[in-house]
Formats: sequence, structure tokens, C-alpha cells
Amino acid sequence: MPDNNEEIREFIRKNYADVALKNAGGGCCGGGCGCESIPLDVNEASIDIGYTESDLKNVPPEANMGLGCGNPIAIAGLKEGEVVLDLGSGGGFDCFLARARVGEAGLVIGVDMTLEMIKLSRKNAEKSGYANIEFRLGEIEHLPVADASVDVIISNCVINLSLDKMQVFKEAFRVLKPGGRLSISDVVATKQLTQEIKQDLALIACCVGGAEYVEDIRAKLKSTGFKDIKLQPKDNSREIIEKWMPGKHIEDYVASFIIEAKKE
Repeated sequence: MPDNNEEIREFIRKNYADVALKNAGGGCCGGGCGCESIPLDVNEASIDIGYTESDLKNVPPEANMGLGCGNPIAIAGLKEGEVVLDLGSGGGFDCFLARARVGEAGLVIGVDMTLEMIKLSRKNAEKSGYANIEFRLGEIEHLPVADASVDVIISNCVINLSLDKMQVFKEAFRVLKPGGRLSISDVVATKQLTQEIKQDLALIACCVGGAEYVEDIRAKLKSTGFKDIKLQPKDNSREIIEKWMPGKHIEDYVASFIIEAKKE
């Protein structure tokens, strides 16, 4: 991986700022997790990773960028009145789905480090007239969220982008209430990544180069204090990853996983 962490963060931030700006202008964006190597049908991409036609109809169109590697909402078991936090909320796609499930008595908070994404998601929320949803600018390693204030944390293909995943899990644990849960989709490494993959900025920004080995993720969650840890690959993981970069065989190194854990 390149030595300068701030250079890497800035590259990732710019990548997703460009995605947000294109989407705000009605252009095509994405190509998996922020990659732009192939033309993208955002609805098709969303169906591939586990969303339904009904999901797509119930969010502002500009919120769906075809990003992500799974559907954390499908596993989160959200209940009326819960407080939900989305790590790396992008244009707000999962937040808008979550708000419908927690109802007016609940609250959904999206955190993203990219100002352009925050502006887009706030615009989407304002146009839709939603009161139980808010978007905050911040890094997932330093969450602008109070201690023990969240019932459920969701995230879709974002934690792999962090350069300090242990700190992300510590922050997640801090903001969860006792009994709170983690329900995320992410890309993890299933075998040792080559140095070429690890040092490629484009692959890092495309959710591949920064993927951590699955058992190391489990160890970090356990060390943080999480219990009932479950890591499960998606059935169609190879197909999802292969579509991001056809012919590159990236799917031999990484997979789309569902990751669940609880704070007692």
C-alpha cells in the first residue's frame, strides 16, 4: 500500500466526490464500488447485490448510484423507533430504505467523509420531505455520534476503504447501545492480496486493494468486544466482483461478505 495515508484518503475522497457530482448532474456513475471501468445500469447493479424492485421505487432516484456489494437492510431486522447509523452513507440510498422501516419514531443518521456526497444526500432528503433522517460530514474512524446512542449500524462496502479498520470497529462499539448490533456488507480478502493489488490506488478506491483477510476482520471484531460474530459470503459474490473488473480475476482474491456482530 502507498506510504502516505493522507494521499490515499484524498484519492478515495476525490473518487467518490466525482461519483456524487456526476450523479447530481444526472450522469452515469459507479461500476461496482465506485469504479468506472464499465458502463453501469444502476438498477441492474442494485438488483444483483440484493435489493428489490420495490426498494428501488421507494428511494429518491438520485440516491441510487449502483454502489455497494450487498444489502445490509435485508439482514438488519430494523424495528419501529430504532436509531440507525450508516457508515459511509453516500447519496443516502440505504438511509432512505432504513427510515421507512424505523418510522417517524425512529432516526437514521448517515455519516460520510465526502462533502459532495453529504450535499447530495441532504438535497435528496429535503426534496423528499423526510424529517427522521440526517446526514453528517465525518470520518468513520472518528464518528460525529454520541456514545451509546445507536441501536443498529449498517454499512455497504465502505469499511474496506478505511486505513484503520480497528479504529472503525472501536468507534462502532462506542456509539452502539448495549444490545446494539452491527449489520454490514463489505468486501474482504479471502486469500493474500498481491503487493500489486495493495499498492494500486484505483483498486483501493474500488474496494479491492484495502480489503482485509476475513479472519483478521473476525479477530478485530472480537478484540473490540463484539459477540455473536458472523461472517458469511454472499452466494453470488464471484459474479458481483467479476462484473466490477471483467477479466481481471479479482474475484479470486476478494469476496462480498455479510458481517454481523452484537454489543452485549
